Parts: sequence; C-alpha cells; structure tokens
Amino acid sequence: MSNVDAQELAKFSELAHHWWDPESEFRPLHQINPLRLEWIDQLASLRGKQVLDVGCGGGILSESMAARASHVTGIDLASRPLSVARLHALEGGVENLAYREIATEALAEEKPAAFDVVTCMEMLEHVPDPAAVVAACAHLVKPGGWVFFSTLNRSPKSFLFAIVGAEYLLRLLPRGTHEYARFVRPSELARWCRDAGLALQANRGMQYNPLTRRYWLSGDTSVNYLVGCRKPG
Repeated sequence: MSNVDAQELAKFSELAHHWWDPESEFRPLHQINPLRLEWIDQLASLRGKQVLDVGCGGGILSESMAARASHVTGIDLASRPLSVARLHALEGGVENLAYREIATEALAEEKPAAFDVVTCMEMLEHVPDPAAVVAACAHLVKPGGWVFFSTLNRSPKSFLFAIVGAEYLLRLLPRGTHEYARFVRPSELARWCRDAGLALQANRGMQYNPLTRRYWLSGDTSVNYLVGCRKPG
C-alpha cells in the first residue's frame, strides 16, 4: 500500500458517480476507449485470453475488453469507482468480469504469471513510484504475454495541451487532474520496461482536434502515448 497517493484516490472517488456518463468529466475516456481497445486487440488478440486491467477505475476499458476476452479482472485502490464498476457490470449482465480492491504489487505476489494480457492505462502518472507498477505488471503477465501502458509525456507540448488546454481552456478535465512533474517521458517508460524484463514492441501517440472533438492514433508521442510490450517466452 506504500505506492499510492491518497489525494489521487480521493480525487477520483469524488467523481465516481459520473464515471459512466459520456458527457461528464470522463468524456475523454469514453471517446478514446475504442481506440485503445482496437489497438490492444490488434496486437494481442483478446479472444480467449485472461486479461488484467490495472487501475481500472469505473471499468470503461475493463467492460469493453470483457466483450472479447475469456475473462477480465479489474483492480484499483479507489473503493467508490470500483463500486460503480461492479454495479455497471451487474446491470449490463457482464459475467466474465471481476473487480478487486488490491494493489498491483500485492496481486503480483499472489498471482505471478497469471494473465495473458495486462493493461495499465492512464495510471502511471498518478502513483509515487511508476517503475514499481511496471515491474509488477511484468511479474503478472505470462511468458509470451502482452503488457500495455498509456500515459502522458513530460514535454512542453504536453504541458500546453494536457494541462493548460484540456484542464483550463477547453475544460475537458477537472482542474488539477494532472501534475506535470509526474508525466513520464517515453525514454523513462522504455527503461522501466526493459529493467522489468519486457521487450518493447510498439508505441503510438494519441491526438485530439478540439473543433471536431475527434481523437486518433498517430506517430506523435509528444503528449498522450501508448506502449505495447511482450514478456519473452
């Protein structure tokens, strides 16, 4: 439980009741979710897989992966978003999906090499020791399995777009959602992955047009970006 920021948990817990409202503060998550899901599925092929979603929050990605995978486990340390996730899955009749309130590192000790695919999206920039989360994810995936991360680059462009633009000008996110000092450069994430025994396979940037309100994947990783890794067999 040491690798957790109580203020970050409280921040997202206060907004938990809005998680599944596509016009709420979580609108960007709803809009980018199809992009994330397709990219993950293209690389890892979720069908028949045991999947873990680290930092699942209210379960937007978890539920969409459950529609394709054999079983999905979502974990988080924020109780209220997990309650929202469980209720939404229950109301939707999603049976191959389970949620647990447990730290990534604790689950790694409990279930090493238990999952075919591990996702950790928009979480690394919210924990004190992101490298420890990367290492735990590597411990949780089976040999030959895939691990996916997404986060924000620590760059001047990212500060302008993700904080000034998204939080203050366009108000896509509540002010204070992100702390620039915690953003992660791709080179840093790549080093943590290599140190954890993961081999980098692919990366993509994510861009947004405020006029059309459209997101798309590109080769520009200067703001939001995704990384796909494999654990050697």
